[in-house]
Amino acid sequence: MGYKKAAIAVRNLTHPWIWLSAFVGLLMLSGQEGQASGVDVPIAQSSLQPAIPPRKQQSDKFPPSPLELTAPDPLLPGGLQRPLTEAERQQLARSLDELNQQATAKLQANDPIAAFEIWNRELRLRRALGLLEEIKALGRVGDQAWTQNLTEQVRVITNRLRAIQTAAQNPGTAEQMQLRAALGIAYQQVRSPGLAVEVYTLMLAEARAQNDPIQEASLLTTIGQLHLSWFDYPNAIATYTQLLNLAQARNDQQSIFINLIQLAYVHNQAKQPAQAAIYQQQLLDLYQQNGQAQFIPALKIQLADDYAATGRFDLAEQQYREAFELAQPLLQTAYATDALQKLGKLYQKEERLEAALQVYAYLAQADQQAYNAYSAMDAFDQIGQIQLAQKAYPEAIAAFRQGLEVSKQLNYRTDYFNEQIQKVSQQGSR
Repeated sequence: MGYKKAAIAVRNLTHPWIWLSAFVGLLMLSGQEGQASGVDVPIAQSSLQPAIPPRKQQSDKFPPSPLELTAPDPLLPGGLQRPLTEAERQQLARSLDELNQQATAKLQANDPIAAFEIWNRELRLRRALGLLEEIKALGRVGDQAWTQNLTEQVRVITNRLRAIQTAAQNPGTAEQMQLRAALGIAYQQVRSPGLAVEVYTLMLAEARAQNDPIQEASLLTTIGQLHLSWFDYPNAIATYTQLLNLAQARNDQQSIFINLIQLAYVHNQAKQPAQAAIYQQQLLDLYQQNGQAQFIPALKIQLADDYAATGRFDLAEQQYREAFELAQPLLQTAYATDALQKLGKLYQKEERLEAALQVYAYLAQADQQAYNAYSAMDAFDQIGQIQLAQKAYPEAIAAFRQGLEVSKQLNYRTDYFNEQIQKVSQQGSR
């Protein structure tokens, strides 16, 4: 096809994409003809390819922190560089307290965006009053940000706290110790326990270097509470062990008691009953040595629970029995009942059913005399279940009927006992 015929064919096409394809073919054809005839036919490349705008150079910088003072503020016209007189400091402090009140009002009015805009302004200006004032304000606002689930705001505040921590690295001075103590509290307010522990650990090293056991114990207590509150049981155990050793070295009986209790508790939380029992036994010995009988029944029940959890049923049985025997003369009825109930369940677990029946029978009688209806009802239920398992149907029915009478007094679980009586009656009649 010649160039003119091809052009006519192109004009007859209607679809734009067909037209474009044909036009490209036409240009290629005309180029071939031009080459054949010795005539150069230029191809307009720019008409076929869209112009690509030049790529804008992207900045690698992050947007400025809302806590950085980048523009003059009416409350601080001289900026952060000019030192303030005492009168100016007092006036600025009053103005910033007013900003805090305004932000609080905005938050209470369900306008968190406006509230944190005001708080960020306050924080920018707090720097003029010194690091300690700024740290306290950062912690206060960070606590609000965490409560409102404002992750970015918490991150910005945490970064500023870390920058302050880096700047406050000189050890030993009273001012630095004060700043670190404030940083530790602020890190807790923004829910960064790891950073708080890092600060307190630095302070702990300094307290030890200065041979200050009181400060050492105080810091270890704070660190232990932090680990425990964030369920870091291994580190909590390590910290309270240090505290116990320190208390024993000073023969501080009160601290010994407190840290034995904490170690037993943390080991139980960590699902380590065998280790918990070690500290409970030490506590028990101290209570007995000091004649503090009122604390013994509850502790013996806990010790028995841990022995049972580790399969040491003989020791568990002994502790439950002793807890019951000690609780009665002390009129600690709740502990006495708890000890017998757990002893009965222990016997059931060991399949010592006759022993369990004796415990529950005694418990039911004692509870009725003490007007402890709920415990008596549960005891009759346990008796009925054991006798049902032994296929002693008449005895099981009698126990469930006694339970039913108590349940009627309480207006509670009557349907359950009626169902049990009906079920046992049907089984016994087969």
